[in-house]
Amino acid sequence: MFRLTPDILLAAYAAGVFPMAESADDPKLFWVDPHRRGILPLDEFHVPRRLSRVVRRGSFDIRCDTAFEEVIRGCAQATEKRPNTWINDKIVRLYAVLFARGAAHSVEAWQDGSLVGGLYGVSLGAAFFGESMFSRTSDASKVALVHLAARLRLGGYRLLDTQFLTPHLARFGGIEISRTRYHRLLAEALAYRASFPVVLPDADGDPLAALQSSRLMS
Repeated sequence: MFRLTPDILLAAYAAGVFPMAESADDPKLFWVDPHRRGILPLDEFHVPRRLSRVVRRGSFDIRCDTAFEEVIRGCAQATEKRPNTWINDKIVRLYAVLFARGAAHSVEAWQDGSLVGGLYGVSLGAAFFGESMFSRTSDASKVALVHLAARLRLGGYRLLDTQFLTPHLARFGGIEISRTRYHRLLAEALAYRASFPVVLPDADGDPLAALQSSRLMS
């Protein structure tokens, strides 16, 4: 029987494919290589005005890489809006290993000591592959996404892959591109090395200031 390992998983990302399960209860995985791919161009990332005010209020304590497995399990949890998810136990175990190797990261929104939202993804070269997000409180995952984009810009990332384009991601500037163009952008991003900054460098930790910079590091 074919055994999916973390090394094979990273090689798959480098080739432009990623795994999914039919449901959280299905132990099997299948590979996905969409004809149309969703990305969020980092130099055109848009923060809606209302959300900017939420970010500036500091409603959430944003942390990175302090509760990776909690985040991925939060993403796997069924909700009224999302009764079925594609994250099974095998995915949780595999991505936990990637995290331990520094090849995956989480951005977490905390409130009153509780994890109320966040997202996680895979880092390879100067490409970041956003996997999933969840929110238990209004705006939690949106603020986490703003912080992710800021860190990717500061760290020299060149590609933020969202796998698919949703109306939610389109509000942040997400676009849909062809498979051919995606593979070209992926190859370019993999030729560089980026670094994921767990902490924003300025004293206030303001992600909006980082996003206002028009220069991506190389």
